[in-house]
Amino acid sequence: MAPPVQSQRSASPSQPSGKGEVSDLKSQLRQLAGSRAPGIDDSKRDLYKKVISYMTIGIDVSSLFGEMVMCSATSDIVLKKMCYLYVGNYAKVNPDLALLTINFLQRDCKDEDPMIRGLALRSLCSLRVANLVEYLVGPLGSGLKDGNSYVRTVAVMGVLKLYHISASTCLDADFPSILKHLMLNDSETQVVANCLSALQEIWSSEASTSEEASREREGLLSKPNVYYLLNRIREFSEWAQCLVLELVVKYVPSDSSEIFDIMNLLEDRLQHANGAVVLATIKVFLQLTMSMTDVHQQVYERIKAPLLTLVSSGSPEQSYAVLSHLHLLVMRAPFIFSSDYKHFYCQYNEPSYVKKLKLEMLTAVANESNTYEIVTELCEYAANVDIPIARESIRAVGKIALQQYDVNAIVDRLLQFLEMEKDYVTAEALVLVKDLLRKYPQWSHDCIAVVGNISSKNVQEPKAKAALIWMLGEYSQDMHDAPYILESLIENWDEEHSAEVRLHLLTAVTKCFFKRPPETQKALGAALAAGLADFHQDVHDRALFYYRLLQYNVSVAERVVNPPKQAVSVFADTQSSEIKDRIFDEFNSLSVVYQKPSYMFTDKEHRGPLEFSDELGNISIGAESAGTVVPVQRVEENDKDLLLGISEKEESRGPSNNGSAYSAPSYDASSVSAASQMLSELAISNTTVPGHASQSSLAIDDLLGLGLPVAPAPSPSPPPLKLNSKAVLDPSTFQQKWRQLPLSLSQEYSVSPQGVAALTAPQALLRHMQGHSIHCIASGGQSPNFKFFFFAQKAEESSTFLVECIINMSSAKAQMKIKADDQSVSEAFSALFQSALSKFGMP
Repeated sequence: MAPPVQSQRSASPSQPSGKGEVSDLKSQLRQLAGSRAPGIDDSKRDLYKKVISYMTIGIDVSSLFGEMVMCSATSDIVLKKMCYLYVGNYAKVNPDLALLTINFLQRDCKDEDPMIRGLALRSLCSLRVANLVEYLVGPLGSGLKDGNSYVRTVAVMGVLKLYHISASTCLDADFPSILKHLMLNDSETQVVANCLSALQEIWSSEASTSEEASREREGLLSKPNVYYLLNRIREFSEWAQCLVLELVVKYVPSDSSEIFDIMNLLEDRLQHANGAVVLATIKVFLQLTMSMTDVHQQVYERIKAPLLTLVSSGSPEQSYAVLSHLHLLVMRAPFIFSSDYKHFYCQYNEPSYVKKLKLEMLTAVANESNTYEIVTELCEYAANVDIPIARESIRAVGKIALQQYDVNAIVDRLLQFLEMEKDYVTAEALVLVKDLLRKYPQWSHDCIAVVGNISSKNVQEPKAKAALIWMLGEYSQDMHDAPYILESLIENWDEEHSAEVRLHLLTAVTKCFFKRPPETQKALGAALAAGLADFHQDVHDRALFYYRLLQYNVSVAERVVNPPKQAVSVFADTQSSEIKDRIFDEFNSLSVVYQKPSYMFTDKEHRGPLEFSDELGNISIGAESAGTVVPVQRVEENDKDLLLGISEKEESRGPSNNGSAYSAPSYDASSVSAASQMLSELAISNTTVPGHASQSSLAIDDLLGLGLPVAPAPSPSPPPLKLNSKAVLDPSTFQQKWRQLPLSLSQEYSVSPQGVAALTAPQALLRHMQGHSIHCIASGGQSPNFKFFFFAQKAEESSTFLVECIINMSSAKAQMKIKADDQSVSEAFSALFQSALSKFGMP
């Protein structure tokens, strides 16, 4: 039997069959270049498809450039599109080849077919070769005057591309003026929208170097322009409507009647089917009414229904984006959404990321009237097969209890969680019970009765084990087996990998020693010895601290380690109000979805005009090392205050001294017995050390703030502060200093009406402050909020002052943060700054 004939496989359109495939394509294209035979366009299409497929998978077909250009002499628009795609791809990497395309692209820009004119103009502007910009001016000028709206739309974006290639060429041709005329007079809304987008980008880039561009950018926000765009907003596409609404957000109405006119005009946009348009409209409403408390609250009531409708419609991803914005509003004004809590119940088929947001909102809207229903619903989620959601639901129940709503019933529910035979439920419940006992000590008897039945061997998660150990130490007098449970944990010290648990264990066994010395003496000695030998620096230092504290005086040690405690009234928020307000200012952006300001997740080149915005917020969020973080004193606010809050005032505290008068001792095996012997003596007799304390004891006292009677000598009054009018500071040094220096002052000033009026041109403020020897290194923001970074230097020495100033035109307030090399003169500099700012706008 003859062997079967092998089938001849045809070459794949996306893989060349041999090295000569590109050469074959070149010869075939050359043959077709001058042919006008019938059906020639179909043959060209097949060849073009092969070339494009090779180019797509990374095969170099640049050698076909000349043949592709020659074959482009056709009226077939499909061939034109493929040829333009090929040309645009290789012109960027090989400018020499781009020269071959100029003639045929310019010829196509004059074609009778408006589609070909537009495509050719777009391809010509997409070459992005600096040497060819002179060939763009003519076709762009013709395109902007073209009778077809598609060509004008492409030409407008081409002007923006030209600006990024060569800004001087674009400005010399006076294209921005032409775009401004088109924006105000063109009948096609897409052309108007493209003009608005291009002008905003061009004038924003030029505003830092040109006062005329700055005026033009401010002119976009003039009342005639804004009202012209608003009156045509129904004609715009969804993308264009969002663009117009973003412009309206920056507009500052002259009075309340104008605010109501704009809101009435945009009322129907809240019923739009597109979520982006609805969110952009909501942002306009919220920003316009920031200075009108009652109206602002009514806006929240008005936008509830559109947002809840959007959440229940569309894909889970779209729902999550809308839900993130609703979550932000709920966190700011929970009382407004308290009656709508059932909308935040989780559905069985929702993704976990949607459920997590809903759980947070259920926690926020809980109050006296709905707590029972919400907690009942949350308890159902605790048995959810989705373990992360079950954990979140238990945490939510605890958070509601900490808000003092229906505490009795909630404590009973949490104690029921402890009796469930699920490790993760027990772990989360232990952590919450610990927090509840810190706030409601009166529940200790009921809670400890249940906690005492939990075996420490069944608790493996570090946070839960640390909570259990804390309760063993804090309530050891009520728990019969507490010393023995702690002793068993200390015996397994080397098997405990969590430093947090070991730290809690040291503290708990020390507390237990003060309450039940005979039973805990041996365990404490073993714990101190193990802690001194621990490889973790914090554990070692705490063990050394307790050891020397006990050695100094047991009664003092007890007052330090186990003092009388007051119930915790408010637990610290994990996110500062300043960060929340920054996110609210960036409403309808990714900042809301990520729940962090844009400077935390964007590259520096995309952060807008505020050059140093990445350094803002380090004070309260601790983006750098802990040494640069200044603690924040929280201010109590009611719900209505939260609607309009810009940021809570931060009070600076003196820098802490982390130095120690002790060096860590060496450790050997005898330390265990020595520690036990020393503790035995301490347990038998507690004698106060008479006479003068040693220098080391004084250092410990000073570290703990035990009241050393050291009064600082009165300092003489400082001389008047004088500033250097020619101070110089480069941006990198400013940025480094801002990150490293602690906050000296945080204050709020009132800006005069004349100053607010003059601030419509921010450059005027920069010149005014420079006249007072206070120089601006960066500025940005948008109306009504402007942000400035200033610096100044003392005249007689190189001591620098750094200032962040945020001015809100609506409230006529200026929030200022000062950092200084010499903090002793911060008050004097603050007075100078306030004096200079108060004179702004005065004749």
